[in-house]
Amino acid sequence: MKIKFLTILLFLAVINTQAQIKTPQPSPASKIEQKVGLTDITLEYSRPSMRDRAVYGNLVPFGKMWRTGANSNTKISFSTDVTIDGKTLKEGTYAIYTIPNKDSWEIIFYSDAENWGLPKEWNDSKVALKTTVEPSEMSIEIETLTMNFDNLNDSNSAILYILWGKTAIEVKINVPTKEITIASIKSTLAGPSPKADDYFNAGVYYFNSGTDLNKAKEWVDKAIEMREKPAFWQIRQQSLLYAALGDKKGAIKAAKKSLELATVAKNADYIKMNKESIAEWSK
Repeated sequence: MKIKFLTILLFLAVINTQAQIKTPQPSPASKIEQKVGLTDITLEYSRPSMRDRAVYGNLVPFGKMWRTGANSNTKISFSTDVTIDGKTLKEGTYAIYTIPNKDSWEIIFYSDAENWGLPKEWNDSKVALKTTVEPSEMSIEIETLTMNFDNLNDSNSAILYILWGKTAIEVKINVPTKEITIASIKSTLAGPSPKADDYFNAGVYYFNSGTDLNKAKEWVDKAIEMREKPAFWQIRQQSLLYAALGDKKGAIKAAKKSLELATVAKNADYIKMNKESIAEWSK
């Protein structure tokens, strides 16, 4: 009898464990992983919705600190030091707190990111960086709090957007891409056996970033010399470098070689680009 009773209890316990109800969260969690240059940025936040409520000045009061989301505090992590508003923010994880006002927002990066919402006791020594930005009004209305990164065309920076209702907040984040890349280039090329790809990638970076066109030409030329059969896209870069340095004759020669190889490879994009460049540089 005792064994039967224990068996029934165990059976009910199993049923109770398996019968847990799952319901959707009113403010679902979101995680964004974004690489900016050579810096990895991770943003984690919960997304409340308006639900026919006025947001700022009501749901989020003016002049009071906000967790910048719902549930646990919003977190942002950087794999390298970054710069915001001319101030350095060390690599690591931070909570993002904000103080919204009609004409300005305070953006606060707080070193203690393990809070449920706001800290029980605020500690000014944990404020790693603070900046003030102006809100702007959007022509459309965003129902659910949205945070994302944009303006990634420059590998040295990105903009963190905080969008909700008709209000947009922009926080520019500068990353040390150029410093890290140049240090890597110098270290690699000073090593015992740099490869053709090393010289080519170094040259293309110096060209695209406008660091030093003459050094870029030297490295790209060396990379192509080291290859038995350089590719059409590599010689295309060489032609662009020559053109940027004012050597149209050399640029046309390289473009014709790139065109020849691209035609063999049946690459329509490079065929078109080379033909257009040859026509332009021949004027």
